[in-house]
Amino acid sequence: MIYRYPMDSDCAPDTPFGYDAFRRHCMSHTVLEMLASKWVYLVVGALKPGRRRYGELQRKVEGITPKMLTQTLRVLERDGLVRREIFPVIPPRVEYELTDLGRNLADLLNQIRVWSEQHAPDIRDARARSLEGELTG
Repeated sequence: MIYRYPMDSDCAPDTPFGYDAFRRHCMSHTVLEMLASKWVYLVVGALKPGRRRYGELQRKVEGITPKMLTQTLRVLERDGLVRREIFPVIPPRVEYELTDLGRNLADLLNQIRVWSEQHAPDIRDARARSLEGELTG
């Protein structure tokens, strides 16, 4: 991810944490930008149970391309959410796991996943009503 704006380190001194995600130059804004990726969400969720190899992640996260998985893992590693371990064997073996910060995020994202699974029928029905209204309206 490339950020378009320079980031303020102290963009909202009057807030509890000193950051304001509504300000585009604020570091917390870029954190939300990273978290908005469905691939970040799914990879973090796939790593929640524990270490996984690249191929395991690719099989678990259906639809992700190798390029997108690699980019996502790099972003998560850069931001301190994922740790990558390379084992000195031939062929090389690489495993990924969540850091403490990543596990903290995974717990929060799990609540969103549960909500989405619980309310999927409600959303499906609302979409059907909307489409029906478009066709008859």
